[in-house]
Amino acid sequence: MSVSEPTGEEPTEAPPELPISSDELLAGFDPDKARSLEIRYGNADLIRVLELLDIAGPFQVLSPWTLADERGRELIHAGGYAALPFGERYPPLLNFMRRFLEEDSWGGLAHHASAWRAALETNLVALLAREAPSHADSGVIFGNSGAEAIEAALKLVRSARPKARHLLTFERGYHGKTFGALSITPNEEFQAPFRPLLPDVEVLPYGDANALETRIKALGADSIIAIVLEPIQGEGGVVVPPPDFLPAVQQLAREHNLLVVADEIQTGLGRSGHWFASLEGGLEPDVITLAKPLGGGMVPIGATIARRQLIRTMLPGLEAKRHSSTFSGNSLAMAVGMRSLELLLEEKLVARAQTLGREGLTQLEALKKRYPGYISEVRGAGMLFALKLRRVLKPVILAGNAEVAHQLGTALAIRALHLGGVHVCYSNNASRVIRLTPALNMPEPLFNEMFERIETTIQDHRYAWQMLPRMPVAKLLKLARIALLKK
Repeated sequence: MSVSEPTGEEPTEAPPELPISSDELLAGFDPDKARSLEIRYGNADLIRVLELLDIAGPFQVLSPWTLADERGRELIHAGGYAALPFGERYPPLLNFMRRFLEEDSWGGLAHHASAWRAALETNLVALLAREAPSHADSGVIFGNSGAEAIEAALKLVRSARPKARHLLTFERGYHGKTFGALSITPNEEFQAPFRPLLPDVEVLPYGDANALETRIKALGADSIIAIVLEPIQGEGGVVVPPPDFLPAVQQLAREHNLLVVADEIQTGLGRSGHWFASLEGGLEPDVITLAKPLGGGMVPIGATIARRQLIRTMLPGLEAKRHSSTFSGNSLAMAVGMRSLELLLEEKLVARAQTLGREGLTQLEALKKRYPGYISEVRGAGMLFALKLRRVLKPVILAGNAEVAHQLGTALAIRALHLGGVHVCYSNNASRVIRLTPALNMPEPLFNEMFERIETTIQDHRYAWQMLPRMPVAKLLKLARIALLKK
């Protein structure tokens, strides 16, 4: 095949024009237009719901710890779903990224030996081995999200035990929404439309070591691929297991020669007040998955740390190409991951999360005592907080659908807190629970003000059901109609 020489002639056909330019976005973009385009081309019903709740955004970053909504309302940022260890656009990380883009000369996509990937692999294993010396020769597989990290973990344990059938997981666990991760995320809303999922997933009560032991003996250890758990359930509503649960899992795994995967995507790297919540709780897993904070709130990244023999079994010799992802290990993500770990260490944010976490939980417990008609329960683990609401709507109002009633009630609470100046998180596997995941470096005065704003919001209602009359009836009816819509 010959390649024609360039003629130097101008092309006769004008290049196509894109509807929106990057310059427009950098100069500022109309929020109303952004939402209307999202409804037209994106996840329309989600944006419609957020619009009805007056929390659709888009948001502007005022500081790493504060946002402004489309109406200019200032919000303390306790959202981010544990993926913002330093808040939004933290200047030390942002400055490092600029330096990286200007000075780095290594290839960006790492489908070969990579200096940045090698460095981050080394540092992650060193951090883990400092607390779990048996992981000193472990390896790392990178991905682009927590769900990808879980997918890699599932392939690792399945390849290690090819004759086994069963995966053991736990009620209200959350591991992602890709196919394998969804299979071990027991939530009917998420799973039902996509069955059949992976077979032989056994769902057990979280925190119940006796139930786990009974099921292991009933199934037979040789038939079990692995135990997959979160050391603290995040999307399940910040559920901390009984203190004897993780040590019991460790003992059962040793006794029956079982593999254990710890999903530390939310709890790992400081959020729980510890580098690894599983190790602190008395469990030394064979595989640990990480993601959210590793990207510093700036880049997508996931990491699966596994014992060396597991990696060798899955990726032996020329079959080392069995698992890959085009953008995993890219230099920008690796560099940001490197700097994120350094900032966590330099600013002593893991210890700070533990200290502020205790203070925050104390403040939440005081709110529960003062407003029992609004809050039924509070929970905390480091800088991971949860408020469980009293019932807002009676299920009979929504044709007996209790789950939809819970979801709408929580949506009203998220709206109320937004209007009160606090941006919070929904809980995918605990529909009556609101979570707070403030940055680990949030200034203490702002941290305390966050709880003051929460109290002011609750004072305006006193009882959870009193949020109902504050919501325009027309909007409430539209919300209910969307919530009950069956596809």
